[in-house]
This record gives sequence, structure tokens and C-alpha cells, in this order.
Amino acid sequence: MSISQLSKNLRELADPAIAHHSQRFFKTGPGEYGEGDKFLGIRVPILREQARKFKQISLQETRQLLKSTYHEERLCALFLLVEKYSRGSTIEREDIYRLYLAHTRYINNWDLVDSSAPKIVGAYLEDKNRQPLYQLAASLNLWERRIAIMSTLHFIRQRQFDETLALSALLINDEEDLIHKAVGWMLREVGNRDGKVERVFLKAHYLTMPRTMLRYAIEKFPQVERKKYLKSEI
Repeated sequence: MSISQLSKNLRELADPAIAHHSQRFFKTGPGEYGEGDKFLGIRVPILREQARKFKQISLQETRQLLKSTYHEERLCALFLLVEKYSRGSTIEREDIYRLYLAHTRYINNWDLVDSSAPKIVGAYLEDKNRQPLYQLAASLNLWERRIAIMSTLHFIRQRQFDETLALSALLINDEEDLIHKAVGWMLREVGNRDGKVERVFLKAHYLTMPRTMLRYAIEKFPQVERKKYLKSEI
């Protein structure tokens, strides 16, 4: 199986009606976060199925697919990278991690980030120095900043919260709504595992957090407590 066959399959599976909807859903208009992105119109389960079918294609071919102008081909490439990382050797995993960070310009929408960053960047850095996340968090690129915070989902699942909290504090004044949502989501995931840890962080920061970030972070709190946070009565 080859990348040319995979690309041929994806074009045969394309649906113009789904593509039109996706272009609106992923904000591809002028000045929007996904400006200029192109879609074939293929649902995620079908992309995952194709990635499983073509999981033996080489890393070099996968990198080529990641550079596609079509959103679904880039997402399929990321599914392939996640699959390759999960079964790769130590050397192969390092190669995939480095390829990923060298090609962030193509990982340029929230679904692309969220489906891959925890499983590649987070997984790779689990037992290593996590300074690369802070470099990503300081980037001018929205998607690199989202990669930084979303990668910590891997640590959260190991009940390691320090990086999530530190990066959340760094990103608390970010201007992008998509960062507010991601940070709030990760804080909520911390709280799902240790409510006390999340509440200590919120007590220190909730008055200065963007409203969207706060709403995401407290989504699972009891209604009475949520209202107190939103009214600044904690």
C-alpha cells in the first residue's frame, strides 16, 4: 500500500456537502483561525479506518501526507503518526516526535492538535525534561501554544498536574479564545481527578481568567459553586 493509493481512496470518499459544512465549522473565512483551509468532506471515523488500513506506509510518506493542502489528509497523517508512535521502538518514537515538532505549520487547527499532541508530544516527554512545552507556550503561533497545553493531557492521565498548572498560568492572559477553551478544558480534566488541586489553582487565578476559560474549568462543579465563581463570590 502506498500514499498515492491512500490519497486516491480519500478523494473517492470525498463529499462536497460535508466539505462545505466543514469549511464553515472550522472557520476558514478571511481573518478566521482556519483561513484558507481546504476540505475534501470526509468524516473522522472514515479517516481513522483508512489510517488503520494504511498503517504500514513509511514515515517519509506519512510526512508527505502531512504537508497536504487538504485538512482531512493532514488529519489522516496524524492518525498514522499516532499509530506508528504507539507501536514504535524508542528510536522510532523519537523520530516521530521530532518530525511532529518540525512540521507544526501543518498541524494548524484544533482537531489536528487535540487528536495528536497528547499521544505524541505528551507521551514522548513523560519521562523527559518538559522544557519544550514552555517554548511552545511562548510561541507566536496559536497552534503551537495549543499543542503545549493539550500535550499535558497525557500527564494528567498519569495524575501528574504540575505542567498543566504551570502552563495554564503562563497562558492565562492569552488573547485567543481557542487557548482559553483548551486551558479551561485541561483544568477541568485535572479537577476530574483531584478537585482540590484544581480549586487551589482557581482560587489564585479565577478573578483574572478569561470568562470562557473559567466556564470550561468549572463546568463539572455543582451549580451553586459554579454561580459563586461566576459572580466572583469565592
